[in-house]
Amino acid sequence: MDSNLVAFIIAILPIALSPGASFTLAINNTLTSGYRGLTAIIIGTTLGIYTHALLIGSGISALLLRSPAIFTLLSFAGAIYLFWLGLQLIKRGRNVASPYVSRRPRQTTLFDAWLANVLNPKAVMLYLTVVSQFAGKQAALSHFLLLATVHILIMSLWLVVVCCALLTSARLINIQKIGYFINVVGGAVLVIFALQNFVQLLLKLLGLS
Repeated sequence: MDSNLVAFIIAILPIALSPGASFTLAINNTLTSGYRGLTAIIIGTTLGIYTHALLIGSGISALLLRSPAIFTLLSFAGAIYLFWLGLQLIKRGRNVASPYVSRRPRQTTLFDAWLANVLNPKAVMLYLTVVSQFAGKQAALSHFLLLATVHILIMSLWLVVVCCALLTSARLINIQKIGYFINVVGGAVLVIFALQNFVQLLLKLLGLS
């Protein structure tokens, strides 16, 4: 398992560091609620990663893939949810920029982060295809949980570093301008992720991919 663990770290590093839904939510929440907002995203994403580890370790994810209809339905639900979250971030950015809006914008909750991770079909496929290769021949549940823990540690450290840099910059630059830019751009990124998932699912249903 030691050699597998080293290989897993090398394989998961670029995936954990690449911008995704959790990365976008963490940046936006940090700007809205500081470290408390970041903590909610990290904990929610952590629970999502452990959920995937438990599902694949117990064989439920594999059974899910054997039912294309259920998997497609969940994938559509995940895309719709990401799309909705993206629109909420864009709305939050517009509220930050508007001097006439006094209502505190809704921050992304721990549950939002968990659901966004669990319903992400790419996260499901990551644990089925990549993580499972490093779990050993027996693929015990404890191995999946160990790999998930390594994934979480890398992800959490990366998010903390990036968001600390963001908060430092916010003290030097107009926070309102940063809030508008990051929320709108971050929301647009989630909307694009969702639309890409929609297109991939439609092509799959039409037999074109």
